[in-house]
Amino acid sequence: MTALVTPKQVGRSLGVSESSVKRWCDKGEIETQYTAGGHRRIAVSTILAMVREGKFTLVAPEALGLPATSGQTIRVVERAREKLCEALLEGDESRCRQLIFDLFTAGQRPSVICDDVVAAAFADIGDRWSCGEAEVYQERRGCEIALHIMQEMRTLLAPVGNAGMLALGGSPAGDQYALGTKMVELVLRDAQWNAVSLGDNLPFSTLEAAIAHNRPKLFWLSCSHIMDQEEFLAGYSALHEKYNAEVAFVVGGRALTTELRRKMNFSAFCDNMQHLEGFARTLHLAIQEKAS
Repeated sequence: MTALVTPKQVGRSLGVSESSVKRWCDKGEIETQYTAGGHRRIAVSTILAMVREGKFTLVAPEALGLPATSGQTIRVVERAREKLCEALLEGDESRCRQLIFDLFTAGQRPSVICDDVVAAAFADIGDRWSCGEAEVYQERRGCEIALHIMQEMRTLLAPVGNAGMLALGGSPAGDQYALGTKMVELVLRDAQWNAVSLGDNLPFSTLEAAIAHNRPKLFWLSCSHIMDQEEFLAGYSALHEKYNAEVAFVVGGRALTTELRRKMNFSAFCDNMQHLEGFARTLHLAIQEKAS
C-alpha cells in the first residue's frame, strides 16, 4: 500500500474535489508533506485518522489502496468474529482484510479488533481443531494472513508523536506464536508508543541486549508457550532485577498462569489488549507529565 497519496486520490476517496483538498492542505486542516518540486502529498494514516474521528466519510476507499467496502458496512463485532473465523479457515486473505478494515475504518480501536475479533476467531479455530473440524495447517495459514493484515494496519496508524517513548518486546525462547507480540505492537502504537516487536522465540540473553542497547521505557513479554518454567523464571527474574528501575515490565499471554505469576514481578499483567491499552495510555501520560 502506498504510504503517501495525492490530493486527487484523497478527493476521490472522500467524494470531494481535488481543489477542496488542496485548499484544506494549504490552510493546515490536513497535515501535508511537500515534495522537492512543491507537490502536496498526504499520508493515508492522516486521512484514516480523520475518518475514524468522524471528520470525513470514505466514499471510494480503493483510491487509498483499501478494500472497496472499507467503512461502508456496519458490522457487529460478534458477527465479524464469526465471518473472520470462516475466512481464516478458508485461507481467504482478501475477505479477512475486508472484514478487519471495515471495523478499523468505522472507528473500532485496534485493541477491540485484536481482542474481540482476531483473538476470538483464533479461539474458535482452536475449538474446532479440538473437535476434529479444523486442521493445523489452516490455523498456521490463518496466522500468516493475520500477520500480514496487522502489519498493514500498523502503517495506517497516525505517526507516533514522540519517538523517545520507545517500547520493545517479544516472545521468549520456545514460544513461536508471532501473532501475540505483533498485536501488542499494534495496540501500543495506537496508544502513541514508538513500539517495536522484536519477534518470537527469543532467549533472555538477546532480550537483555536489546534493552541495554535501546533503553526503552516499556518492555513487554507475550507468553503463549513456556518450555521450561524454572528456566523461564530464572531468565525473567534476572532481566527484571537488572532493568525494572528504569523500564516498565508488562507481561501477558495464556502461558502465564496464576501460579507462575505469583513468582514474577512486573509493572502490569494484561490478560487482553484492551487492558494493555489502558495501562499504556496511563503510563504514557504519567511519563509526559513528569517530563514537563
